[in-house]
Amino acid sequence: MINPSLFLRRAVQGDAIITGAMAILLVVAAGLLGPLLNLPVSFLREVGIFLVAYAALVGFLGTREMMPRLAVWLVIGANAIWAIDSIALLFTGWVQPNLLGHAFVAAQAVSVAAIAELQYIGLKRSGTAVEAR
Repeated sequence: MINPSLFLRRAVQGDAIITGAMAILLVVAAGLLGPLLNLPVSFLREVGIFLVAYAALVGFLGTREMMPRLAVWLVIGANAIWAIDSIALLFTGWVQPNLLGHAFVAAQAVSVAAIAELQYIGLKRSGTAVEAR
């Protein structure tokens, strides 16, 4: 367990809020976004549903007075993998987004990578590990 810095706490909470907003957008507006971005509606909706659960878990972590170091590392790693996989998706041919779709995927990948970096900085600023009693 670590005593999280205010910076880490805000980075984790911000991640939950931003992810939750993206989740709602994808679930509610997949039907509008799909044709606009030339991305499969079912793919967008399923990603949104996944993000609802992820946002809830990250939000829960952000409310903890003490945070498990492993959980913070898992969130940072998940965000890094998400960013890498998002960019990779554009080169696989699995989807064929239009220019706006490419920009949408790339912009969210860069945003998620930035959040991961902020969380890493916050982790480094956090207090040392606290032993469980």
